[in-house]
Amino acid sequence: MGLFKKNPFGHILIVKKWLIRILGAMTHRRFRGFNELHIEGSEIIKTLPDTNVLFISNHQTYFADVVAMFHVFNASLSGRVDSIKNVGYLWNPKLNIYYVAAKETMKAGLLPKILAYVGSISIERTWRSEGKDVNRQVRMSDISNIGKALDDGWVITFPQGTTTPFKPIRKGTAHIIKRYKPIVVPIVIDGFRRSFDKKGLRIKKKNILQSFEIKEPLQIDYDNESTDEIVKHIEFAIEQHPSFLKVIPQKELEELEQLNKKREW
Repeated sequence: MGLFKKNPFGHILIVKKWLIRILGAMTHRRFRGFNELHIEGSEIIKTLPDTNVLFISNHQTYFADVVAMFHVFNASLSGRVDSIKNVGYLWNPKLNIYYVAAKETMKAGLLPKILAYVGSISIERTWRSEGKDVNRQVRMSDISNIGKALDDGWVITFPQGTTTPFKPIRKGTAHIIKRYKPIVVPIVIDGFRRSFDKKGLRIKKKNILQSFEIKEPLQIDYDNESTDEIVKHIEFAIEQHPSFLKVIPQKELEELEQLNKKREW
């Protein structure tokens, strides 16, 4: 690797590598120490190709979810099975991992800007801006950037576009799947909302069991399935279809209802 080699977004890879190492070392105890991350299905990670993989997940905090994924993916690629024991796996991290995030979130302070350099594909939301509802056209440059990232590596996206649970899946994710035909790998997380603040930067509570389940890639007929059918696949895969509300304890349902009343973005 050349000293100043860059990725397609102009980020210097050696800088990105050191940022992942440093931030990984700083955050490791959040998932193996203060709290424990229970991982399932990480053996799937090693079977995936190096590019054109789209990870879809439910969303509980702005940043902790993505940080956990960087830990789990790199630990899995280094041979660990369902474990992030020993942070040495970040010495030689996978550098072509990207994640989709709201542009206004990634500009809100120095730390988000640093995290953006690690791999953010910053997009303008079409439905929400600066705490207000909006209705604007999708920027084709945002779609193209996601395609560029898929061509170069792996992309993480949160198809609900919000940390509020059981919100509708945004059809934009289905359009991206039909257009670029990536391997789509679902992830279901839990416990992050209880252990971190909304941004995922501050530990709110210790000794919380965080769960992280990687599922088998979705079987999608890219050419013949409609966007609505793909949306339905996603809802069930990341366990955000309304039917999943029936299996949640009453106390948790009440907490979710309170969260739904708040404006998270």
